[in-house]
Amino acid sequence: MNIRNVAIIAHVDHGKTSLVDGLLKQSKTFRENEHYMSDTLIMDSNDQERERGITILAKNTTINYNDYKINIIDTPGHSDFSGEVERTLNMAEGAILVIDAKEGPMPQTKYVLKKALELNLKIIVVINKIDKKDCDPAKALHRTSDLFLDLAKSDHHLDFPVYYAIGRDGKSWENMPEDINAPADLKPIFEAIIKHIPEPVISSDQGFQMLVSSLDYDNYKGKYAIGKVFRGEINTDAKVALMKSNGEIISCFVEKIYTNQGLNRVEIDKGVTGDIVYITGIKEASIGDTITDFDKQEALPSISIEDPTLKISISANTSPFVGREGSLVNARQIAERIEKEVQTNISLKFEKNINGEFEVAGRGELHLSVFLENLRREGYEMQVSKPQVIQKIVDGETQEPYEELFVEVPTEYANSIIGEVAKRGGMLTDQAENDDKTTNIVFEISTRGTLGLRNILLTMSKGNLVFNTSFLEYRKVTGNIPRLRNGVLLASTGGKATGFGLNVAQGRGITYIAPQTEVYEGMIIGLNSRTEDIEINVIKGKQLTNIRASGNDDALILVPPTIMDLEQSLNFIEDDELLEITPKNIRFRKKILNADLRMKTRNKEK
Repeated sequence: MNIRNVAIIAHVDHGKTSLVDGLLKQSKTFRENEHYMSDTLIMDSNDQERERGITILAKNTTINYNDYKINIIDTPGHSDFSGEVERTLNMAEGAILVIDAKEGPMPQTKYVLKKALELNLKIIVVINKIDKKDCDPAKALHRTSDLFLDLAKSDHHLDFPVYYAIGRDGKSWENMPEDINAPADLKPIFEAIIKHIPEPVISSDQGFQMLVSSLDYDNYKGKYAIGKVFRGEINTDAKVALMKSNGEIISCFVEKIYTNQGLNRVEIDKGVTGDIVYITGIKEASIGDTITDFDKQEALPSISIEDPTLKISISANTSPFVGREGSLVNARQIAERIEKEVQTNISLKFEKNINGEFEVAGRGELHLSVFLENLRREGYEMQVSKPQVIQKIVDGETQEPYEELFVEVPTEYANSIIGEVAKRGGMLTDQAENDDKTTNIVFEISTRGTLGLRNILLTMSKGNLVFNTSFLEYRKVTGNIPRLRNGVLLASTGGKATGFGLNVAQGRGITYIAPQTEVYEGMIIGLNSRTEDIEINVIKGKQLTNIRASGNDDALILVPPTIMDLEQSLNFIEDDELLEITPKNIRFRKKILNADLRMKTRNKEK
């Protein structure tokens, strides 16, 4: 069997998923009448992936091209999901690096390329979106070459083939075309994979060996252990040893073996060296474990995953509205769900703290918010604290994570953006104006300094902002970052908000709720224009007189409420606040709802 295992890696929105769509369609993986032939984002099957337009979960698919079986590993493009990249790149012998012809290499490009070169993967560069307005493929390639120079571990890493593409249209070329409208297809990419990606080393005469790189679950077959067969062959009913990363060895029997055929999983009798297989019957398998021939037990190096940088506390909902909107509300149910998640989401860490809360650590606000969004869609209610940066003690010195922050913004806002980031200790490292009147700005800033920053910069730039971060390293903790958010508007009593009450609130700042929204005491209903918190009776109606009846009230013109998504909401809250998350609503609240108790607590702390 001629096998090629290739990963597709790219920064967010550089066209990776569209390119995979084209490869699937042009390889005749689907029948002409199958719905996939007219679909887009075929590999992004998760609801949040389609809504957000990003790849969150690494996935495998198989394409048959001539006499070759090509296993494609589609990896996420956002740095928050780099754990998915780390655990799946080891299944590939090479990778296609997709670069936007206008934007060139971006922060996540650097991260995933570094990981790929550390694994000595053969890289094929595809300069994509060459039809984009104001694109400069030559400049994008020059910047990509510079990136290889920075990251290469060996001289042969600098020898990479380059192709050009319009992935959305299913077109590619070996050289930059003179006419992008001329007929073309993805044959050059297929041929590049066959020509440049090494064939897996075949060693069928040695004992079976496979590293578990991923897990999946099925109500009928149970747990699937997924990985590339590094050595030997595996048959159904074979006795194997599961070598845990902690040194434990468990005897198991293989029940079923599957492989990919397009987007489908098909049963096979035997898994061979180099192929990516799915094995059932290994119930105790975890990511990073080795499955080996029982008579020749040799463990493979476990998968190395970088540590989380951010943590939140999750606990059962304690608001007056608990149980109204969710079906899964108690602490036990939440704990069981988190424990299930960390088995497959290996960048996520979990432990109980002394307050009975569940401390969940991840790679960033997006990583955590995607998990929380999944919980609410599954019917869970919970409350979540402000994200906290994870610090380390290194040689007696307290250190914190630093990130490279990339911002693209209309040039007219560039100076304001630089000033705002500087307030948070960010250091400007690069600035370049683009031909389309935008400016690229690069900073080095602590993760602590990025908390809440995206919302502020979006407001400053009137929503015209590209904001990306990529982990750099841990550095010594220096200085305090001042609280830069204003105080909040609080509901002073429970009930339904009225137009009159909200009109009063809008005289003080921005509101987050509409008339007839139910509120409770201590619930945050808006942002004050000043630094202090203010309580407002938003359920109060207008006083009636014998002259003015209720039907004659002057019409109130309210500003529509500001609505934030879950990630923005995590960005918003402060240390004394919580985010109440239910299947139907996201609410801001104070940890202590009663105003008198809040005052007593503040006085004690002083």
